[in-house]
Amino acid sequence: MNKAAEGSTYPVPCIYDSIQTKDASKPLEVSVPGSKSITNRALLLATLAEGTSTLRGVLFSDDSRHFLKCVQDLGFETEVDEAARVVRVRGLGGAVPRSKADIYVGSAGTAARFLTAFLGLSGGVYHMDASEQMRRRPMAPLLHSLEELGCEIRYDAEAAEGHFPFTLQGHGFGGEEISVNIDRSSQFLSALLIVSCLCEKDFTTHIEGTHGMAYIEITLKMMEQFGVCVERLSDSAFVTGAGQRYQALTYRIEPDVSAACYFYAMCPLLHRSVRVSHVHFDSLQGDVAFIRLLEEMGCKATDTEKGILLEPPTDGIFHGITADLSACSDQAITLAAIAPFADGPTTITGIGHIRFQESDRIAAIATELTKMGIKCEERKESITIYPGKPAPTTVETYDDHRMAMGFSLTGLRSPGIVIADPDCCRKTFEDYFEVLEDVIKRMNIS
Repeated sequence: MNKAAEGSTYPVPCIYDSIQTKDASKPLEVSVPGSKSITNRALLLATLAEGTSTLRGVLFSDDSRHFLKCVQDLGFETEVDEAARVVRVRGLGGAVPRSKADIYVGSAGTAARFLTAFLGLSGGVYHMDASEQMRRRPMAPLLHSLEELGCEIRYDAEAAEGHFPFTLQGHGFGGEEISVNIDRSSQFLSALLIVSCLCEKDFTTHIEGTHGMAYIEITLKMMEQFGVCVERLSDSAFVTGAGQRYQALTYRIEPDVSAACYFYAMCPLLHRSVRVSHVHFDSLQGDVAFIRLLEEMGCKATDTEKGILLEPPTDGIFHGITADLSACSDQAITLAAIAPFADGPTTITGIGHIRFQESDRIAAIATELTKMGIKCEERKESITIYPGKPAPTTVETYDDHRMAMGFSLTGLRSPGIVIADPDCCRKTFEDYFEVLEDVIKRMNIS
């Protein structure tokens, strides 16, 4: 049985001093599941398309299962084969089969934002609820935009304004333009862009803020792949021409680069070459930029036919850097987890918005590294981490999958690191610790 399945903690095996180096030149080959970001966008685009789409390489996790269950609860016909990682969805060209439904999105931010926009601009009545974690996360900018477009929103008695649970009474598009603030989540913009083609006239979306534009690029490219093009008038204005509709596709979902980055981070950390299958620099996903940051730290990256090959620094020492992670903020925890082993301080900037994700990630990073005896300087939108030797501790994960996966890296090089609640990884990478243990077994441990 996997250690993560035995209870509420996972003692990370410290393997750094036990790795045999005789085969270190041979890359460690790793495969990861499909992209969460692409899976959930594809599910919504398939429901909006006309006809049956076949999605291949689908990620099955808590988030994507919640999204899929919501699609089914709305009455869309689906065929699901988890073993083959295939989902078929029969879309109705923007219509929703059921005009009334109770929808529960769990902790899935994409389901929460994307489905709220879709249903809020439909013609039905939908009660929306979420997990306690998602109830705390921001929704107000999107909900205010929907209200401006004519949607009626009634909050449940226990809900704070701008948060789950609430009921949407949609009346279609009551306008031809909208403005939305994306400082706390780019998903607000992605949600509005995806459904904008349902407006009967040209629709303009204005934005305030610049956070998460790499994810907006994923949205725009996938919209185009399914048949809808958006014109970018400026850095803050997007126009979706009237008359466009999504077309059903057979669509292959990329491997999750966010997940791949945990294994690429092992390259400088453990001085071992790593290649993750089918991850390439032309990926739709912004997290591929993290591999370039690892190059700044001293690694060498080569995009091969099988995937990006990352080789460690020749002298075994990797550098502290100052890095703007606004384009790949999911990797802030990953970088922070390996930063104590660098040869100088590491400063991570452009991450103020991660305080409003599954946890206050900047505070969580600072708290857990400080428990290890690592010096940190926490600021509103950045953090600096100094080199040091992490002391044994139990890392609290705050029901945040990235805290669990990221800080497992620290334990591979420092003894006595224990991960609390490893099962929180079910959100995006449910067998992460099984894959991690397989990687450890294949690393020639003495």
